[in-house]
Parts: sequence; structure tokens; C-alpha cells
Amino acid sequence: MRLNRIPRASAVAATLLLAAACGSSGSGGSSATGLNPPHLKAPAKLGATEGQVNLIAWAGYVEDGSNDPKADWVHAFEKQTGCQVHSKVAASSDEMVKLMKTGEYDAVSASGDASLRLIASGDAAPVNTALVPNYKDVFAGLKNGAWNSVRGQMYGIPHGRGANLLMYNTEKVRPAPTSWSAVFEDAARHKGHVTAYDSPIYIADAALYLKATKPQLKIQDPYALDQKQFDAAVSLLRQQNRSVGEYWSDYLKEVSAFKSGDSVVGTTWQVIANLATSEGAKVKAFVPKEGSTGWSDTWMVSSKAKHPNCAYKWLNWIVSPKVNAQVAEYFGEAPANSRACAETSDKNFCTVYHAADEGYWKKIAFWNTPIAQCLDGRKDVSCVPYDRWVQAWTEIKG
Repeated sequence: MRLNRIPRASAVAATLLLAAACGSSGSGGSSATGLNPPHLKAPAKLGATEGQVNLIAWAGYVEDGSNDPKADWVHAFEKQTGCQVHSKVAASSDEMVKLMKTGEYDAVSASGDASLRLIASGDAAPVNTALVPNYKDVFAGLKNGAWNSVRGQMYGIPHGRGANLLMYNTEKVRPAPTSWSAVFEDAARHKGHVTAYDSPIYIADAALYLKATKPQLKIQDPYALDQKQFDAAVSLLRQQNRSVGEYWSDYLKEVSAFKSGDSVVGTTWQVIANLATSEGAKVKAFVPKEGSTGWSDTWMVSSKAKHPNCAYKWLNWIVSPKVNAQVAEYFGEAPANSRACAETSDKNFCTVYHAADEGYWKKIAFWNTPIAQCLDGRKDVSCVPYDRWVQAWTEIKG
């Protein structure tokens, strides 16, 4: 196992071009966002492969054995398809968006805080899922999501998913928490030893908690916050800040902090909890009663792709059962392909990561990009766009 996930939402929001691409709100599914992307057509059929494919990816998604001899799913793809893989690791979602605009890349492994931007700006093309045979085995909960489709049209092929969990030291946090109140309203009990994910998108975690505990705010979607709702979430995070010992983005530092006792309660990922436990930390991690935020990554094809046929071959390859299993175990996330669980080397892997537990994933609010047109479909109010989330996050941290 090797974890490579780093902060997805950087402090640069200049690439948020959604407003220009959004129109009036519709009804149901993704259309509720009012997102009206440019009219682009998915290919009806594939042609001859072009001999190469240029990819943008999170570290750990496109491995050729150079980082770890045991992690290589690129060379077999090249041998089977004749498409030579050229990949660039991106450090943030904003970098992915910027690189996709150059037209030099054929596909990208976009997270939910980037995918709507790519759809709205016309940089990502709609995908003909019939040309990706392995798509049929993708878990239903990953299809037609608010972050990867518009009005039933998929704009990519789901890759994997993960939840943001509450982790606590079982010896120092008693009684065992059941709610996110442990890091919000009750954070002062462990002042200086609370940790939180260092990203503007973490504002959604506060909003999710307020959705459950302050019904008078009428929050429906933690990524669709009007000014009053947004102010309430920011206020809660300012209050939390007084108890936070460290905002984390480096998973090794979080593991170390929980081992040493510098952190005793806060946000984590399943793979971090597993590693911390394996190294002797007395911790448990779970989805609290209010639910959690999380991520779902989607392989999207550039509307300017110079090698679209090889790109489609890659989309089908990366979600094939065996390869999807390899990536999931190496990266530390639930695979997208339902048949991948039979291919993992650790036969308990999919159970630990809740891969096939759709009930579990219904409790997860996957990252999405906040825009002025409220993602929950409201037409009588404007929502706070992501650039102001970035500004607020800087102010929250002081």
C-alpha cells in the first residue's frame, strides 16, 4: 500500500469559470445545478488507436513500476493497445483544470472539486459509455453523479471513491464519540489536540454537521450554501480553530501526530487509519451519525484530445477488474468496478473500504464545486462560490 493523495482544493480559484457557463436551473439530478455546458458530442464509435495517450493524474493512479516494481499497470496496457502512456502527476485540482485547458492532454483523473469546472468550460467532453465495456460493472452509486454528469449524460468513467472519517484515540477520547460534535461543539475538551483537513472544501464538513444539527438553517447540500448558511459554517470553523493543534495535508504527519498523542481526534481517511493502527496507534475511524463528506474521482476525456481512441482504451483499462483492484490497493480507496473486489490481493480489502456497501456511500456527500447557481436547485437566492470559500478558509486559519 502506498498513499499519495494530497490536498485536492488548492488556494487558487482563478480558474473557476462556471458562472459564464451556467444558465437557469432545471429539475432533478445534475440539471438542478443550472449547469448548461457547451454542446459537445461524444463519439459514436472508436477508430484506430493513435499510438500514444497523454494523461494527467493523481500520484499513484498511473504507475509503470518506476516508483514500486510491484505497481505497474502501464506496460501491460501499452503492450495490449499499442498506446504509449505519457503521464503528468498533478498536485491539485486547480492544476488539473489549468493543464486540461492547454489541449495537450487527452484525459484526466478529476475529483469532484474539478470535474464541474471542466464540464462547464467545455474542456471535458461527454463520454459514450457504450464504448467502455467495463463501465457496465461500475457500481451504480458512482454513475450519474452530480459531480460527473449533466442531465443523465456521463462526462467520464468513475475510478474510485473514499470517505472523510472521524478518527479518535481510544484511550484519550472517552466516551467514544458518535458525532462530528467531537471536533466542533465539543472540541474544547481536547483543545490543542484536534486536527482538521487543510482545504477550503473542509467548509462543507462544517455545513454537513449544521445540516443535521441546525435544521433552521435549511441546508440541503453542503456545497450549496447561501450567505446565511455559509456564515454559520464559517463561524463554526472559527470556533473550532481555537482547539485545533494542526491542520493536516500530509498523511505521514497525521499518522505521526496520532501516534505521539499530539492529535487525539479529527478528520482522516480509511487508509490513514489503517496505517496508524498498523504502527501501533490506538485509534478508530468511522462515519459519524451525521454522515461525512468524501471524494469520487472520474476519468474525463479532453474535448481537445489528440488521441481520443487511446484515451478511451485507457478509460476501459483503468476500470477493468484486475487493474482497478491494483490501483485501489496501491492508492487506498474503494474501487469503482464491482468485479474488482474478487481481484484484490487482500481478500478483506473491499470489506474494509465498504466498496460494495451502497448504503454506506449514501451517507457520503461527495466533493463538488460550489458555484453561484445553487447546486440544490434553489432559484431565489445565490450561493457562495468557491473563490470565496478559499478566502474564508485563509481567514479561518488566521
